Amino acid sequence: MGILDSKVPKGPLAEKWTNHKNSIDLVNPANKRNIDVIVVGTGLAGGSAAATLAELGYNVKTFCYQDSPRRAHSIAAQGGINASKNYQGDGDSDYRLFYDTIKGGDYRSREANVYRLAEVSTNIIDQCVAQGVPFAREYGGLLDNRSFGGVLVSRTFYAKGQTGQQLLLGAYAAMNRQIQRGKIRSFTRHEMLDLVLIDGKARGIIARNLVTGEIERHSAHAVVIASGGYGNLFFLSTYCMGANVMAAWRTHRRGAFFANPCFTQIHPTCIPVSGDHQSKLTLMSESLRNDGRIWVPKNLDDAKAIREGKLKPTELKEEDRDYYLERRYPAFGNLVPRDVASRAAKERCDAGYGVNKTGEAVYLDFSAAITRYGTEKAYTSGLKDPDADTVRRLGEEIIESKYGNLFQMYEKIVDQNPYKTPMMIYPAVHYTMGGLWVDYNLQTTIPGCYSVGESNFSDHGANRLGASALMQGLADGYFVLPYTIGDYLSNDIRTGKISTERAEFDEAEKAVKERLEKLMSGKGLHSVDYYHKKLGKIMWDKCGMSRNEKDLKQAISEISALRKDFWENVKVPGTANSKNQELEKAGRVADFLEIGELFAKDALERNESCGGHFREEYQTPEGEALRDDENYKYVAAWEYKGEPKDAKLHKEELAYEFIELKTRSYK
Repeated sequence: MGILDSKVPKGPLAEKWTNHKNSIDLVNPANKRNIDVIVVGTGLAGGSAAATLAELGYNVKTFCYQDSPRRAHSIAAQGGINASKNYQGDGDSDYRLFYDTIKGGDYRSREANVYRLAEVSTNIIDQCVAQGVPFAREYGGLLDNRSFGGVLVSRTFYAKGQTGQQLLLGAYAAMNRQIQRGKIRSFTRHEMLDLVLIDGKARGIIARNLVTGEIERHSAHAVVIASGGYGNLFFLSTYCMGANVMAAWRTHRRGAFFANPCFTQIHPTCIPVSGDHQSKLTLMSESLRNDGRIWVPKNLDDAKAIREGKLKPTELKEEDRDYYLERRYPAFGNLVPRDVASRAAKERCDAGYGVNKTGEAVYLDFSAAITRYGTEKAYTSGLKDPDADTVRRLGEEIIESKYGNLFQMYEKIVDQNPYKTPMMIYPAVHYTMGGLWVDYNLQTTIPGCYSVGESNFSDHGANRLGASALMQGLADGYFVLPYTIGDYLSNDIRTGKISTERAEFDEAEKAVKERLEKLMSGKGLHSVDYYHKKLGKIMWDKCGMSRNEKDLKQAISEISALRKDFWENVKVPGTANSKNQELEKAGRVADFLEIGELFAKDALERNESCGGHFREEYQTPEGEALRDDENYKYVAAWEYKGEPKDAKLHKEELAYEFIELKTRSYK
């Protein structure tokens, strides 16, 4: 266990997946009825995987900490899902989607996995349309597309500003069909606390019933981790409040390597922090950058006047505005990748051009789009000389049809009308490209343990392009894992039922209970949130949008000390044998305090800048990321050795056979 064999098949790039499917072993339908699979997490990746595996005939158990699978955080995805259907006739193809994803990830992802992702992307749209997902359509009835960052085509399919919700409802409906058939047993309000290994293979989990506090044993022939990302270790993020790394991290502690933990995405368009007592941040979809123009005042005096409330943004003349993304990146403009846009916003705000009271916000302005759409609508309606009020009214109606729910959400939170005044936005933690290391079959370094969706590292390199998270989750769940897991399970057709009475389950349950008792036995000086906020501040200040050697070393030291203090002094009221949400949070924060240190260690080890990992020591004269392909063209996969500081580094060298490595440019 622990050898980094990516199992990428030989042959031409475009033929690898087809040839692989033709050569792997299968399980016949009669034998599938005797094989059990556990799926932890029921978002788009887990939900689609569970539904598809059950449809194939496997017996599936699903686990989620929410009270319904449809409340997974996938529901919060707004802007859309990518697929290379080329409906717009603008030059898109599987190869272009593959190339854009590799380039967007700053050449730090595995070629074969990414090409497969592009190849199956078109199947996802067909699958979801068949399920009844209400994608937006053009005038003639065909599916509509819009653009996202880092590309020069329109390939993003969308359902207004709630694409994730609609896709999840499709997967949820597919799950419900299998639940009704008895092929899926759904365990809601359950949290995985440990992975059980028998003879080195994943054979089950220990879970806690969050309603009763009861510790339960569940066995299976394979375990699929689909529990999402770990961005909540920053405390303030766009993740839902309950999102955590527990399932993935407990799997890591059992021997699964954790890859590229420092590759974390900072999304450029989020509602800025408003105060010290805030508990989360809110995303404003990247789709808004199709029509919104990002700017700050050109003059420091104007920026200061706006911050002090003496000047309104609508009063600033066009020539006094700095559309800095359009100025710096004319080819892509406001649709540069997220890491580029985020760093550019930080640079402007650090230079004193921020526009809210804290100085950490820039404008996202729709006035030009409203005028453009309104004028076009007026002409197509036969109004050849429309007045300004008519143009604005018609334009606002079109913007409302495209982004209405997003504008409504912004107005409710900020109490400003974004149709009349520019939105204020600022970068925030949104996604994690790092995760459990998996091979081409999506299997971790533990045989029988698979990882899909955001919980694995596989497809996005050092930066994910917008609208690709939904694509990866559904590709893994509907079209990849159901094939590849059969290759492993074909060896289990004679294994029979896995008993939960074995010594391995006894030992795992004992370790879980001891950990819970230890969490409950702190001296009670500080709340769980006290430690979570402290960790989040360390991570944002020293491991956020930019990092350097000094700060990273301090972060490692500070997180280690904070973790020690946490275990000695955390206050967890109530009991372990009943519903206890503070205990749930304590377990999650305990894991964040471990992965946070590994995150900093990984960032310190990688002496280059690439994608979302920006080391201040390694940048071009223009302030762009400076890669070191000679020394760091690898996946950093960390093996658990007790303490994060003792983690052992393994490297998967990335062989770029089909793409030439270039300096990433969006100018």
